[in-house]
Amino acid sequence: MNQLLLKLSLIHCFLLLFLTNGIAQFSIDAQLRTRFEMRDGYQKLAVEGANPTFLVSQRTRLSFTYETKLLKIKITPQDVRVWGDQSVMSLGVGNNPSLGLLEAFAELSLGNYGSVSAGRQQLIYDNRRLLGDRNWNQNSIAYDALVFKFLFNGWKLHAGATWNNMKEANSENYYPSIRIKSLDYLWLGRKFNDNLTLSFLHVSAGITETDTTNPLNFRHTSGIYGEYKNKNLSAYGNAYYQYGKNQQGNKISAFLVDADAGYRIGKFMPGLGLSYLSGNSRDIDSTGTDKLFDPLYGNRHRFFGAMDYFRIFAPQTQKGGLADYYVWLDYKFTKKVSIRNTSHYFTLAQVNPSTPAEKELGFENDLILKFRFSEWGELESGYCFFVPTASLKTLQNVPNDKFSQFFYLQLTLTPNLFKQTPAPEK
Repeated sequence: MNQLLLKLSLIHCFLLLFLTNGIAQFSIDAQLRTRFEMRDGYQKLAVEGANPTFLVSQRTRLSFTYETKLLKIKITPQDVRVWGDQSVMSLGVGNNPSLGLLEAFAELSLGNYGSVSAGRQQLIYDNRRLLGDRNWNQNSIAYDALVFKFLFNGWKLHAGATWNNMKEANSENYYPSIRIKSLDYLWLGRKFNDNLTLSFLHVSAGITETDTTNPLNFRHTSGIYGEYKNKNLSAYGNAYYQYGKNQQGNKISAFLVDADAGYRIGKFMPGLGLSYLSGNSRDIDSTGTDKLFDPLYGNRHRFFGAMDYFRIFAPQTQKGGLADYYVWLDYKFTKKVSIRNTSHYFTLAQVNPSTPAEKELGFENDLILKFRFSEWGELESGYCFFVPTASLKTLQNVPNDKFSQFFYLQLTLTPNLFKQTPAPEK
């Protein structure tokens, strides 16, 4: 930890040297996010007789950004902790060392053609369905990647690739089979006007069959995303098809569809939506086709309810897939204060010999209040509850459940601490 702080200090001093030439922009931005949670059925149904958990977690970030016409460097160290999880009390009350790097990349300009970036960076595309930041988690997510970004005739084309290893090995290319070893993607998008945006995304994700084998099975995902907004109407939709091979080498044929639309009426904005993730209607043998869609590195908390019951779909739905039918109502008290209530009805996409016979899983309600008291500060609070069916109790192996609920209060501060702008050209 001390070595990392020393390295960051040296980098900071190195970047400051460039400020004297007057042609660079340098900024330091902070983020402090503290969240109190009451978990009494979060991520899994509450069990009769069990006590709720109360906890506070915290994210602390500093982003150093140096930018000229030809070069951009961004370094973001972060500390993520749960209050009071110090394991060695002789060190004092506090947290185990948890300092790491969220981002550390350089981006070089390619002139009028675009740019290329290399290093640890966040990959955020469209509505974060396949590639996102997973911002609900305090640690978030970033990728060690090489990304080419091209511009032509109003279109944007991004091509990215990763190759992951656990250590500097001298032979073999082993990697944990629960993680993607090679992630390669192509994204093409365009904003046609102030209202309409369309894009295409293709992702190839390679994974080893076991922790001690080299060959990769690639899962390919291709699809489109569209978003339309005007003064009153807001809508988006996406459709992705998945093919190739799963980890065990089975053929894949799966799909994901999302659609959401809302219409503003004064301070009210009602809306409705559907998320459908395909699943298997039978058990898969060595020659069978896997129809369970894998959302790869997409955001989880953003979709399928804030209680986070559905994040890893193979075990949590027994490969049956998932359908989420929901309605929402947004109300803006002022420009700074808003509240949204979203009601979900969940079912399995398919039943198979490993799932319960009935598709219905239950009802969830999420009530979220937001107060943006400053351009650098927001207070958010949420209360959620879930009413399950017998099928969900069976899937989660919780026969004796009680009322499941979840409450959180989150404070996010994002001030700019320092900003040096380039001197005007003479």
